[in-house]
Amino acid sequence: MDRKSWLLKDLRHCWHPYTQMSTLATEPPMLIDRAEGLFLFDAEGNRYYDAISSWWCVVHGHGAPGIREAVTRQMERLDHVLFAGVTHEPAVRLASRLAAIAPEGLSRVFFSDNGSTAVEVALKMSLQCRRNLGREERTGFVCLDHGYHGDTTGCMSVSGVDAFLRAFRPILFPSRRVPAPYCYRCPVGKTYPECGIGCVDALGDALREGGDAITAVILEPLLLGAGGMIVYPPEYLSRAAAIARGHGAHLILDEVATGFGRTGTMFACEQAGVSPDFLCLSKGLTGGTMPLAATLTTAEVYNSFLGSPDSGKTFYHGHTYTANPVGCAAALASLDLFEEGRLVEHVARLAPRLAEGVRELAGLPLVGDVRGIGMVAALELVSDKETKEPLPGTAPVLREIRLEGLRRGLFLRPLGNVVYLFLPQAVTREALDDILDRFQGVLKSVLKR
Repeated sequence: MDRKSWLLKDLRHCWHPYTQMSTLATEPPMLIDRAEGLFLFDAEGNRYYDAISSWWCVVHGHGAPGIREAVTRQMERLDHVLFAGVTHEPAVRLASRLAAIAPEGLSRVFFSDNGSTAVEVALKMSLQCRRNLGREERTGFVCLDHGYHGDTTGCMSVSGVDAFLRAFRPILFPSRRVPAPYCYRCPVGKTYPECGIGCVDALGDALREGGDAITAVILEPLLLGAGGMIVYPPEYLSRAAAIARGHGAHLILDEVATGFGRTGTMFACEQAGVSPDFLCLSKGLTGGTMPLAATLTTAEVYNSFLGSPDSGKTFYHGHTYTANPVGCAAALASLDLFEEGRLVEHVARLAPRLAEGVRELAGLPLVGDVRGIGMVAALELVSDKETKEPLPGTAPVLREIRLEGLRRGLFLRPLGNVVYLFLPQAVTREALDDILDRFQGVLKSVLKR
């Protein structure tokens, strides 16, 4: 069947996420045929750098042989089995390795399917832990107004990106939102580092006001992804952790996007010296090859769920594919590749080059802010540089940037008014230079028209 026939079938039956489907009639979706290394290939053989890691999860590039071989071997031995009262070697090995590389104290691992479920598990564990300990009054959560933690109901309830929440507010539970540490649009009107991280005071205020009703604070460490690729100082995270602990609140860190070397350390929270009560992982866990997620927590939380069968303390939560053996095998192979290629150190070495490359675009028209961390770099576009009036996310120039990217062999997907690179951690220096050259060409071509 040819490309046109596949696209007609797509338009007849498929419903794409985060996509206004009426626009696909005039601008059909890309038909991707295969992927290899850093590249996606469409049905006509055109090649594109996967510059956003296929929604932030591709770590080693596409088709990493080590992962492919591990998945094949596991499929031949054990493809799937329920994980309720049953175990298997890949899950045990993976849980042990995650506990070994995680921040101190995170010794227990609960597997699920994706980033949303990893966070949902943490929210429910925090709530039930309080109940199990006789603290039923602790039911509230504190989150950031630019935070994003997934699309299930609990996750949306502790997120702050209005466009994602607007239609679903009737089914969301209330949470306390505080201003994000958004340096370009500082909520306290100051400049870092002279600000003294004054924006964190709002978190303390929310916890004082919530008192014993607050069970947990949830944050994305150092990088707010879907909220606009907002990068914030490690000092905010370290102080936020101390404030949460001081008020007896659990700290949930959502490292679904930032984990596995993305920011230059295995987990972003390491840069702030913070070890949370819950660590949520997915995306890069399997190198972007298989759906898998993990929620890590402490022995203290785990022990609160122990009791007799009729104690009511059992964690009644699970997923059909919890700890799927094939997914666990992929994750184990991915961790092997991290060690063999010293990928975390590799990202730390290349990060300054990526930052330098995008900083060169700061003077272009409409570019209000340039920011980044690790293998992430972002440009926030504004209508007016002096007032920082945001460019509407529907502005035609954003579509032009995406299309010009395709013409120059870059697969980009702007996030509102933010144009960004979210590169695979295994990108080489040569490829990084090529990507930056193309990215600069895209922005200079479009923004100077």
